[in-house]
Amino acid sequence: MCMNSTVLFSKTPPLKLFFLASIPGAISMLASALYQTLDGIFVGQFLGTTAFAALNLAMPFVIINFSLADLIGVGSAVPISVCLGKKQEQEANNIFTCACLMIIGAGVLIGSILFASAPWLIQLMGAKGEFADLAVQYLRVYAICSPLTTIIFAADNYLRICGFIRGSMFLNILMSVLSAVLEFLFLGVFRWGIWGAALATCCGMLICAVIAFIPFFRGITLLRFCKPRFQGKMIRQIIACGSPNFLNNIAGRITSILMNAILVHLGGETAVSVYGILMFADGFIQPLLYGMCDSLQPAVGYNWGAQKFSRVRAIEKCCFIASGIVSLLSVIVIALFPAQITKLFVANVSNEILRISVGALQLFSLTYLTRWFSFATQSYMLAIEKPLPASLISVSTALLFPVILVGALWPLGLTGIWLNFAGTSILAAILSLIILKKLRHELKKPDAAV
Repeated sequence: MCMNSTVLFSKTPPLKLFFLASIPGAISMLASALYQTLDGIFVGQFLGTTAFAALNLAMPFVIINFSLADLIGVGSAVPISVCLGKKQEQEANNIFTCACLMIIGAGVLIGSILFASAPWLIQLMGAKGEFADLAVQYLRVYAICSPLTTIIFAADNYLRICGFIRGSMFLNILMSVLSAVLEFLFLGVFRWGIWGAALATCCGMLICAVIAFIPFFRGITLLRFCKPRFQGKMIRQIIACGSPNFLNNIAGRITSILMNAILVHLGGETAVSVYGILMFADGFIQPLLYGMCDSLQPAVGYNWGAQKFSRVRAIEKCCFIASGIVSLLSVIVIALFPAQITKLFVANVSNEILRISVGALQLFSLTYLTRWFSFATQSYMLAIEKPLPASLISVSTALLFPVILVGALWPLGLTGIWLNFAGTSILAAILSLIILKKLRHELKKPDAAV
């Protein structure tokens, strides 16, 4: 079902708009997160602890592979929304067309580099033998498929801009279901190796990417393909607006690579597996926050471009409140059920892994007491074309603060690693508050006269 996005963004009451746009977005990301969780469960249960550790060792590079497509997708969605708010439909169509071509080209380039360098990258992490071989297999499948699969991330943004909010939600659910069914078939029935887990996800992404672009090729959407006109200013704008998400992905993966290298040294496969459990827990919660905030960006950008600033503030108020509620509920669930969460991912869990994981998860749960605030602030800044403060929050949260705290908490050993997340979250919240105070005069501007 396609909604009239102009009416939705400009006329619908903010609270109703939140439920119409944000709830489907959260469900979409929840479906994606659920599949990522199932991916870890399937690999851990069918292939064992070594394969589960290998998956977590390779995952940062897989996400880096997706991050450039996400940069272009998110980076183009913001100026497209603003252009539509200014009634510049032709420029919006040109940005859309050029962005799609850029994503395909980036998939070819980054996929080729990752495929060729996979063995060296995994060895650089300190992995050897079967552990390293499995990680290389997993990474290379994603690298081969990236030219055809990575565009699905941008398609989600474009569908929401065009009013296909529920269509985007159902597509994400379909992708998760397809990937989960195929992975169960490949691992549980065909007994393929870890490469089968990666192939299942890539197949699901490819099928849904084809489905996502059918409305655009049929010409029934607000955005339409046109003869591309690449301009330096447009490319710089896309990069600037997409940089916060890109830097968050890249910086976060650099941090994960650093953490994995430290954990291999401190505790071997056991420590890497526990860290993987934390990442899967985070990978379930963060998409919920991302889904709620990201799905409101087209509406915020549209109203910012139309100079309806009071409406922007009302929409963002809903975003901050909802993010806080989800985060606090996450604290409760993780803190109360650490053993059950651990057993989801590790078959026949040993007492050592269970003991370490329970303590790690309880410390990790404190992260979400404050994580919601920086997350919502970063999304807010991005939606109103303020990439610099959004990038500052992003890089600080994903790389700067964690690296500083690695050194500060080093004497605590593994406990210091688990506390790193909560400490980073507190520092990010403080930084976000400072940014909001610095920009308070601009954010409180009155609406333009009609």
